[in-house]
Amino acid sequence: MDTPADKDIFETAKRVLPGGTFGNFTAEIVIREGKAGRVWDENGKEYVDYLLGSGPMLVGHAHPEVTEAAQAQIARGTTFFANNRLGIELAEAIVDAVPCAEQVRFVSSGTEADLYAMRAARAFTRRDKILKFEGGYHGMSDYSLMSLAPRRSGNFPQAVPDSAGIPKSVRDEVIVAPFNDADAVAGLVRDHKDELAGVIVEPFQRIIPPAPGFLEAVRKITADNGVPLIFDEVVTGFRLAYGGAQEYYGVVPDLCTLGKVIGGGFPLAAITGRAEIMAHFDRDKVDDENFLVQIGTLSGNPVAAAAGLATMAILRRPGAYEQLHATGRELMGILGELLKSAGIAAQISGEPPLWDVVFTDEPVHDYRGTLRGDAELMRRFNALLRERGILKGESKYYISLAHTAENVSFTIDAWKSAIKELKA
Repeated sequence: MDTPADKDIFETAKRVLPGGTFGNFTAEIVIREGKAGRVWDENGKEYVDYLLGSGPMLVGHAHPEVTEAAQAQIARGTTFFANNRLGIELAEAIVDAVPCAEQVRFVSSGTEADLYAMRAARAFTRRDKILKFEGGYHGMSDYSLMSLAPRRSGNFPQAVPDSAGIPKSVRDEVIVAPFNDADAVAGLVRDHKDELAGVIVEPFQRIIPPAPGFLEAVRKITADNGVPLIFDEVVTGFRLAYGGAQEYYGVVPDLCTLGKVIGGGFPLAAITGRAEIMAHFDRDKVDDENFLVQIGTLSGNPVAAAAGLATMAILRRPGAYEQLHATGRELMGILGELLKSAGIAAQISGEPPLWDVVFTDEPVHDYRGTLRGDAELMRRFNALLRERGILKGESKYYISLAHTAENVSFTIDAWKSAIKELKA
């Protein structure tokens, strides 16, 4: 069992926070500090960290170059609301790196980025409906919380709300398709093209890679029908490759959203894409009716931009992505073999920088495939790993450049011990 963090802190959290948490992770663990590929909780317990703050810490915690860049800017001021040089330089770096990027608009979270990307598609097309994929995560807006994690399989293309407080009318504006089913997408886009503002997709959905040809097919279907394609690259941007999933898979959307890595551990996200769509953020380029209002107190924050630029500089170094992928491939292969040797039905799903196990003997191609996994076995495995000093999300291993051979060896030993107990 997890040992609750320092009792006073834990009790205070239960009193002042709903559920005792920020809404993200188990209340029993309160992290005190992180360094490279490890974190320590308030009890002083050390973990090899595959949570990585839900992904931003791709170069590890408290990287000295990132810390130095952020601290240098803090000494000069933390936010201005006006333009700042570092934010402009970060936008230029994104345009240089990301294939679809012609212009950039900054926000503070991935939720905002996805919300504004969908809004930009609606402004550009003057249509209302959005097509998304069942199980796809696009933040916490009303549109995004349709069919993110439905407990019961709905009938495509009907959307199922995943949260209280969403107006019933929203479900009529969202069309839901199965991931990795190009034929279903083609039919839905053709049927709704006159009312469809855009298609939004995680090109790598949670831990599920696109099937060969799927993204290419979606790109052709949307282009042929005049429907903008949005890649949600909040997770995959600068992770799978320096140019993100669109570089890694070789498919270029009309818009994409970015977050996590580009802020270097600080709150920063972005919408980027074709200039003719991004023009709707520019009052001088469109009439009042088509102008997309977007204001954010911390948008383009200079401290976040400094950390993001420092992170990106590290990622541009020769061998960075080769190392990241090699670490992930090693871990994926070893866990798969350990589970196979133990006679536990399991699929290792994902790409080397981001993956997990699904306890099923069937291949996982879409959200419903993940539901066939043994959720209780997964919960037990994750809990056993936390006891053994491995910190990860409920369904992801994030890999970083800071994970060392020692971290890998420690992880393998923890897996062996946890799997032995699973089998007992």
